[in-house]
Amino acid sequence: MEIKRSGSQPSEKGAPEYFTGAVRIDPLFQADAPARVFSASVTFEPGARTAWHTHPLGQTLIVTMGCGWVQRKGGPIEEVRAGDVIWFAPGEKHWHGAAPNTAMTHIAIAERQGGKSVDWMEKVSDAKYAISPSASSGEKNMTNEPAR
Repeated sequence: MEIKRSGSQPSEKGAPEYFTGAVRIDPLFQADAPARVFSASVTFEPGARTAWHTHPLGQTLIVTMGCGWVQRKGGPIEEVRAGDVIWFAPGEKHWHGAAPNTAMTHIAIAERQGGKSVDWMEKVSDAKYAISPSASSGEKNMTNEPAR
């Protein structure tokens, strides 16, 4: 058994080559081999977001605070809120981050394959990010539920 005490691991700033805006990454755990899973709590200030990326074994996000946006390649931008759980399949190109006026924190869970957990790609442009979830899906979401 291992207990990671709150505050015992240093926070990191999101690397500017992979993130737009202010992002803080707080490591939660990293399992020892043969396990491959690791997790971090990631906080995005309003307007902050990841670059497009994929994960070789997929990724789960659990939104714990605020309001954010997620998008997979070819799909609409979707709004997510605290309590929502998002799964990106292995190799699915996607990005995620805060809404323009609201911060968002999520727990990210992924696995490493061959020592690698992510393949980073191009940044999401300000113009592409400026497309709201309702505009990118072509309809107004009146239920506050993410489109499925």
